[in-house]
Amino acid sequence: MKTGSNLTSNDYGLDPEELASKFNSKTKLIIVNTPHNPLGKVFKREELLMIGDLCKKHDVIAVMDEVYEWIVYKGNEHIRMATLPDMWDRTITVGSAGKTFSVTGWKTGWAYGPQHLIRPLQLLHQNCIYTCPTPIQEAVAVGFETEIARLGQPDSYWRELAEMLEKKRNKMSKFLSDVGMAPVIPDGGYFMIADFSALGAKVNFDEETGTKDYKFVKWLSKNKKLQGIPPSAFYSDTDKHLAENLIRFCFIKEDSTLEQAEKIINDLKKTISSL
Repeated sequence: MKTGSNLTSNDYGLDPEELASKFNSKTKLIIVNTPHNPLGKVFKREELLMIGDLCKKHDVIAVMDEVYEWIVYKGNEHIRMATLPDMWDRTITVGSAGKTFSVTGWKTGWAYGPQHLIRPLQLLHQNCIYTCPTPIQEAVAVGFETEIARLGQPDSYWRELAEMLEKKRNKMSKFLSDVGMAPVIPDGGYFMIADFSALGAKVNFDEETGTKDYKFVKWLSKNKKLQGIPPSAFYSDTDKHLAENLIRFCFIKEDSTLEQAEKIINDLKKTISSL
């Protein structure tokens, strides 16, 4: 990841040559997450077409994690890989009731695609999870029936969800920027990556263990009661250093919670400035 100020997740892109170099005769599938966690990147049509062309060239299956499909902010569009030319027959799309209807605790999702891919997935699934609660499945079905009928209308929950979260996103990005924690503004999802290096340089967290981001997250949690996530957890051991100055925050919170987080961050900056 690159870092800096005034960045959005749109500023991050795939390197076509590097990605192509990872495909060969042994490649069986690629997993793509869009909108992306933790960055919030919404992949553009051109990027998805490039990935699709590689899949077709090397006879690869695309497993698409599109659980944040309804949380996309103004100026961006979620495009389903399965809708692109000749990609339906080689795409499995994964969705989530937890993200779609904001009921994360239900732990219920779905996958769709062509029969020749979904049938093996069904056989595998039934031997991993014997059953899903019937009332929850019924509630998800009713949710879809209701919201598909409202699609694009003012009373659409999915429209309201994105509009509500965009305000929370803007609030968090402002108070992080104000204290010098350079955020990457997400175009989708409800997580925000921020570069804490300017603030972290004035904090002594050497007593904590782990990589730099782990140390800062632990220090912030123990001493300021503000919880973030160390992004290096998402990286292989050889690449963890790329995220050592970053922290991930979640902004799908009550406004009162975000206001408390803002106060903690502002008080931290004041404390450091007075030293």
